[in-house]
Amino acid sequence: MAEKIDTPVRRTRSDGERSRAAILAAASKLATVDGLEGLTIGRLADHIGMSKSGLYAHFGSKEELQLATIASAEEVFDADVVDPAEDAVPGLDRLQTLADRFMVHVESGVFPGGCFFASVLGEFDTRPGRVRDRVAAFMGGWTRRLREQAVEAQARGQIDEGEDIDQLVFEIQSSLLLANTLWVLTESPEVFERARTAISGRIARSRRN
Repeated sequence: MAEKIDTPVRRTRSDGERSRAAILAAASKLATVDGLEGLTIGRLADHIGMSKSGLYAHFGSKEELQLATIASAEEVFDADVVDPAEDAVPGLDRLQTLADRFMVHVESGVFPGGCFFASVLGEFDTRPGRVRDRVAAFMGGWTRRLREQAVEAQARGQIDEGEDIDQLVFEIQSSLLLANTLWVLTESPEVFERARTAISGRIARSRRN
């Protein structure tokens, strides 16, 4: 009989992980509508029909809940945007794929308030602390990822050697973030077509003559 003691422990841990994942999936969606600051343990408990004590057992504090929610949103973003782009050829193809996957991710409605990170960055950009630092780190990493592919495209001769890479990435990012904002406001697919046209046109102007 003693040999079976570990079995319930493994099941409990698995159930706990599934419960935590379900909580964070709900939290990340709620955060893009009510904001991370509005994401309290009490508010989330009411939203998902769980006791406050049950949520405290998983997170312990509002800040820990916020940080865990950001980490969960990062996993979703990577699965939707970053990982699929790894199949594209490095350089211009991967740069364009990253931009396109971003728009597909937003339009899919996985988060009702659009891009999770664009949403919470606007909320915490002037609030120093761990939450702001985590969101800023993610956005910085995303921008670096785009820049790396632009640099690779330049090294491969796909864009002109005199092209200002930082300006190119800035304009691509601007198109993506504006498309996200307008999508949240209008839910019109036309905004993504306009963003794709803007990005394609900007990249075309950067190509070698």
